[in-house]
Amino acid sequence: MSERAPQPAAVSIAVIGAGIVGSCLVEHLAQRGWDDLLLIDKGPLPDPGGSTGHASNFIFPTDHNREVAMLTLESQRQYEALGVQTTCGGAEVARTEARMEELRRRMTSACAWGIDAELLAPAEVAERIPYVNPDVILGGFWMSSVSVVDAVRAGTLMRERALSRGALTILDNTEVTGFEVDPRPFGRPRLQAVLTARGRIAVQHAVIACGVWSPRIAELAGASIPLTPAVHQMADLGPVDLLDATDDEIGYPIVRDMDAFMYERQKYDAMEVGSYAHRPILVRPEEIPSREASERSPTEMPFTEGDFAPQLAQAREIMGGLLEGTKMGYATNGLLSLTPDAHPVLGETAEVANLWSAAAVWVKEGPGAARLLAEWITHGHPRLCDPHESDVTRFRPHERTQRHVRARAREHFNKTYGIVHPREQWESCRDVHRSALHARTEALGAVYYEARGWERPQWYGSNADLVARHGVPDRPHEWDRRWWSPIIEAEHLHLREKAGVVDLGAFQILDVTGPGALAYLERMAANACDRPPGTSIYTPLLTPDGGFRADLTIQRLASDRFRVVTGAFDGARDAAWFRKHLPEDGSVRFEDRSSEMSALGVWGPAAEALLAKISAAPLSQSAFPYASVHGVELDGVPVTMCRISYVGESGWEISVEADLATRVWDAVWKAGRAFGLRPVGAGVYGTTGRMEKGYALMGAELTAEYSPAEAGLARPRVKQADFIGRAAYLEARKAGPAAMLRTLTMDDHADASGLARFPTGGNEPLLAPDGQRIVDAHGRESRVTSAGMGPSVGKYLLMAYLPPALAAPGTQLRVFYMNEAFPVTVAAVTALFDPSGARMRS
Repeated sequence: MSERAPQPAAVSIAVIGAGIVGSCLVEHLAQRGWDDLLLIDKGPLPDPGGSTGHASNFIFPTDHNREVAMLTLESQRQYEALGVQTTCGGAEVARTEARMEELRRRMTSACAWGIDAELLAPAEVAERIPYVNPDVILGGFWMSSVSVVDAVRAGTLMRERALSRGALTILDNTEVTGFEVDPRPFGRPRLQAVLTARGRIAVQHAVIACGVWSPRIAELAGASIPLTPAVHQMADLGPVDLLDATDDEIGYPIVRDMDAFMYERQKYDAMEVGSYAHRPILVRPEEIPSREASERSPTEMPFTEGDFAPQLAQAREIMGGLLEGTKMGYATNGLLSLTPDAHPVLGETAEVANLWSAAAVWVKEGPGAARLLAEWITHGHPRLCDPHESDVTRFRPHERTQRHVRARAREHFNKTYGIVHPREQWESCRDVHRSALHARTEALGAVYYEARGWERPQWYGSNADLVARHGVPDRPHEWDRRWWSPIIEAEHLHLREKAGVVDLGAFQILDVTGPGALAYLERMAANACDRPPGTSIYTPLLTPDGGFRADLTIQRLASDRFRVVTGAFDGARDAAWFRKHLPEDGSVRFEDRSSEMSALGVWGPAAEALLAKISAAPLSQSAFPYASVHGVELDGVPVTMCRISYVGESGWEISVEADLATRVWDAVWKAGRAFGLRPVGAGVYGTTGRMEKGYALMGAELTAEYSPAEAGLARPRVKQADFIGRAAYLEARKAGPAAMLRTLTMDDHADASGLARFPTGGNEPLLAPDGQRIVDAHGRESRVTSAGMGPSVGKYLLMAYLPPALAAPGTQLRVFYMNEAFPVTVAAVTALFDPSGARMRS
């Protein structure tokens, strides 16, 4: 029976692309009550020619990234429910000691997500996978839940379910040729219709789920989906008698030969070998051939055997004599999608309202991503997990350029099976955005880390002398000290003792003005914005379900003029959220001034006296109290100063026009000589200083899965003005927290060898006194969200959410790190340093 139907004149949602994501999405939307859906694909069903049809269809569920792990585990649940999953088990094997350390880290992540796993000796690997040569490996990481799925069949079943509900029309062999977009005088342009070769279809929403073609389709609407098609080589070697004897597609566990950047999996009587070790081979979407011009399908390009030769030799080595006498059968340069940061691109596009992206999703995440997106479209935000790292609006304009996308994709392709440190920095496309203070910080030996294109000093080589002065110890294990320096802790102690100046030039500064500005911000922010001019408001923005969508400061500069200050990592996402909700009457003007403005912070016991040397303005607490904002002059330069602190010391954030920033820095620097002023990096500002104060970080502690009541940020009263998420927030307050954000201290750092270890804050799980993984009443795991030294309190600090029964001060738990459990204790207070906040108000 044909799935083809006459083209409708109007539908509620058009999904473009019938691969695994699009086909699952229509059923998930139908489950949530959408009964007027359209699925379009240029190719024929059931296999229209995209990556789903040729992708190596196995799933290793463990990932260090929580978002990816949640999507993968949900996908496995759906594949199992559809009856298209075969669980076969699998192992990641190590040829080097560095990889064995990484496998111990994999054990940590498996524990965090509740995945059954174990470390195996070489002989144990060979016992479970008899074709592996134990002489070339040091060990393996085993997961019993590794599986193989039939993604094409899964897509067919999901389409059939949506069809059986009477909710879906399918148009295959139908090309989308454009979109109709209402430009609108205020706010974002809004999608109105999808155009095909057969005519116009009015829509409420459209979802681009076109895989490698997604950028081309998005461009038709004036939107961007930053990804590039890239080659992943795979080849079948056979026949192999051992495999043929199983009389099945998959009769043995799958092997990931991680140090060789390849995998080996049975495919009936052949062994499929896939490689991520070859040179990055990127293809532009417009270079992908048509179906008619393709030998197989558009995404199966001609195999380049020379690129594969080294991996073929390594495959023969690890499988001993298994491949002797075999010949290469099916082989392809299969296309997949790579984004600049290796994460999917999901959600409503930044440029066009109601146009959604569902791209750069692999088979292992497909059904889960489809559920997440269906929830997002239906409820205004996903419920499966927080899409903080996959949100398509996360990219700044330069990150959407082909130059950036391709450069970053080239860099991370060979890291697909790589060992990537949580703090590791990108090498390509650096120095895109430099603070106006860059020349000054560079001269002081700044070591720069990148934040969405902004170069931020993490610490300063000129402060190396402070390490000995403050007696800061090094970290004995190379992994723990990688992308870290003891200078960070020395700068911290110096700031607490004297004064420090911080380059805050990466701050994202968003001005909101106009007669409707106050009402607009009251609708956006959880905390009251109707405060007198000269006041700053620290506030979260919430999702419709009452979780964290953003965390920022709003300064009221005049009755109709506000300034939003947010971090570099979330600036683009936050700006997109604000623009999404702008009123359509033109009463509010929204302006991103991040590149026009610069900022610096001056904090420490001497900050007030120091700045008094270059300003005639009264700076005492009585004249300039905490959380107040004033326009003043520093050395004759007009600036805006906000008395606020993320490091727990008295001082100010100072914003200034970018072209005047160096003059202000120079004046502060000159005046600071008498007070022992030193430059201080983001290692203090973003980690040690904030963690001693128990301050939460967006994307770490603050996610859509937790409420302000659970994060300890609930005010005594909820404001009367309605705001996004208010009803859900009130319900959460009434119900009480299912988890509570806590600071924990490490009691003993020694591992089994006696070496001191320092968790990196990479989702390490917390274990109960009985050694079991901790999960709250909502199914959320307790894991380390941030980790760092508290130099002023002499303790290594962790932050985590805990169920109330385990959140009491003094409760003794364990943190699981590198496959070992270390004792930790719930601290008496979240802010271990100056818990009363007296120093910030002194």
